[in-house]
Amino acid sequence: MCRLLGYLGEPILLESIVSQPEHSLIVQGYQPREMKEGLLNADGFGVGWYHHQKQTLPFTYKNIQPIWNDINLNSLGRYIESGCIISYVRSATPGQGIDVSNCQPFSYKNILFIHNGYIDKFRFTLYKEIRYYLKEIPYLLIKGNTDSEHIFALLINEILSNIGCNFKHALQEILGILTEIAKTKEIKFLANTIITDGHKLVASRFAQGATPPSLYWLKDDPHFPNAVIIASEPLFLGRWQKFPEQSIVTVSESLDIEIYQL
Repeated sequence: MCRLLGYLGEPILLESIVSQPEHSLIVQGYQPREMKEGLLNADGFGVGWYHHQKQTLPFTYKNIQPIWNDINLNSLGRYIESGCIISYVRSATPGQGIDVSNCQPFSYKNILFIHNGYIDKFRFTLYKEIRYYLKEIPYLLIKGNTDSEHIFALLINEILSNIGCNFKHALQEILGILTEIAKTKEIKFLANTIITDGHKLVASRFAQGATPPSLYWLKDDPHFPNAVIIASEPLFLGRWQKFPEQSIVTVSESLDIEIYQL
């Protein structure tokens, strides 16, 4: 299990959303409040962001150390400024290696993706089935061995296979595919995700055969006006709204929020 964070809005310094809040990702790394499977998120972390003035591919910074041990994060946090940021802290699923290739965010062109959850006994259940669906480009995207990266590859496969397919539709389709396979094999999977292209956020709170992990959104907080934040756990006191179970939430470039029940 992991803890997720997404931000879309006025450009801000990385530290103001990742490390400075009272219940920041750093704190959620060693003292999560709502993580039901696991105690710590000490198996690495990652950050992805977009340049707020230039049209360029997104940037990522990843480390297999616990987020609270990274000596570079404070300096980066005071320098990097962006209007679209995603980040996560990792609690590795048993059997999945702790190395940079397994660190998120995963990326393809201008797309960034993070995932919180797991596929039960992934190597022996859905590993082969997911790869069966993949065309060459998404198949070759996979560098590590996590269920998270395979879900990302499945998402990219859906986007590339259907011209004009948006993130919400692609995410809905792959959750349907995974649900059908999981039902057949009588296993559970949990899929809280955040996807972005730098202009919008699409997130899911979803599970098959289990209760999905916690996920919240917050819009136009006094400390973050003209912005939407998505987080596994509230970062500070505010009017956080819990994602409905089995839902997809979209945040448009103009910060309009739509909720789709699955």
